[in-house]
Amino acid sequence: MIKFCVKLVQRWLPEPFVFAIILTLIAAVLAMPICHQTPVEVVSHWGSGMWGLLAFSMQMALVLVSGSALASAPAVKRVVSALASVPKTPAAAIAIVTLVSALACWLNWGFGLIVGVIFAKEIARKLAGVDYRLLIASAYSGFVVWHAGLSGSIPLTMATPGDALAMATNGVLTAPVPVSQTILDPHNLVMVLLVIISITAVNSLMHPRRDVVTVDPSLLADDSAAPVRAAQPTPAERMEHSRPLAWVVSILGVAYLLFHFVFDHGSLDLNSVIMIFLFTGLLLHGTPVAYVRAFGKAASGASGIILQFPFYAGIMGIITGVGASGICLGTVLSDACISISTPTSYPLFTFLCAALLNMFVPSGGGHWAIQAPIMFAAGADLGVDPGLTGTAIAWGDAWTNLIQPFWALPALAIAKLSAKDIMGYCLIDMLVTGVIICGGLLVWAM
Repeated sequence: MIKFCVKLVQRWLPEPFVFAIILTLIAAVLAMPICHQTPVEVVSHWGSGMWGLLAFSMQMALVLVSGSALASAPAVKRVVSALASVPKTPAAAIAIVTLVSALACWLNWGFGLIVGVIFAKEIARKLAGVDYRLLIASAYSGFVVWHAGLSGSIPLTMATPGDALAMATNGVLTAPVPVSQTILDPHNLVMVLLVIISITAVNSLMHPRRDVVTVDPSLLADDSAAPVRAAQPTPAERMEHSRPLAWVVSILGVAYLLFHFVFDHGSLDLNSVIMIFLFTGLLLHGTPVAYVRAFGKAASGASGIILQFPFYAGIMGIITGVGASGICLGTVLSDACISISTPTSYPLFTFLCAALLNMFVPSGGGHWAIQAPIMFAAGADLGVDPGLTGTAIAWGDAWTNLIQPFWALPALAIAKLSAKDIMGYCLIDMLVTGVIICGGLLVWAM
């Protein structure tokens, strides 16, 4: 089964940017007959939609780059190197990479995605006989829990106060939904735990006994170097290498966050998560110039996101665009989900609907724009808790990321692999975790 999935993906999965183009064409072709839209309307929705997620794109890029820069801090690297010496067998290596990646992704998806790959490369450099493709796939598989974690954009958006919440949900949510009802709800935490246990076990069992694909350790050597200081530095260079400057601004950031959480009773929203990792990374790198270089190096991993995000925003424009017929593709799909739902099955169908939409719009913000106005209203009519509805959307958004190569781009760039090399293993993980998530949502709704 593993060989079949690997060969299937290697034969049929194109380069991620080509995949985005194909999805654009599929969405356009479906919108015309299903929503009775003309080609001119579809093209108009696509072109105008390409710029609808620029602010959210910047947030996502900052989450990724700040998390990546933190992962490259010397203190974090020392921890990673020490942990990489722990596993003594290939199966143990796969297990610990999966576990570390999943836990780190639950804390912050950008940090977890990058530190998981860095950890996997360090293990491949130290341990002989471990399959490099599966090692990187295991590092990416932990990504499945990120939307159910502390940096999940949908739960954090629900927890952010303001008029935007009521507008996005057509007035259904007039007050923020705290993370205690989404991310930190006991049902969600149990699902996260079961998913992490399952992918850790499955990935370990998938390690091949023969035909192991390894990598030359010399190709994985660390190419980073500390900033070189001049023998007689100028005043500008002294400021660039000044630790007190880094400490002062980091303390200011921490002070603001303490005020935000303790005195202002603020929520753990997306901007707060970015600030936590931004100032922690600066503090751990020690000097402004060291952090600038780490940040610049991490930013290269966001190139695929920067290129593809407008195209996926364009797909979202097609799916949400309303023509003369008065309907859009997203509404048709959501209405189909609602029409066959009961209060118990509604979260499950919401999850499956979000999982399908994620193939076209791999963005929590995109899902929020498409599903929030419809799914929360329908959930309220059925008596479903809004925290459960939002969590179901979040899980659906994360689940099919295992076979959607969009978010794997930074990890693949670091590992120097292609999506075809890892997605066959991730397909197995998706099938296993799908059973757990579906069962968990049904139990939560009872």
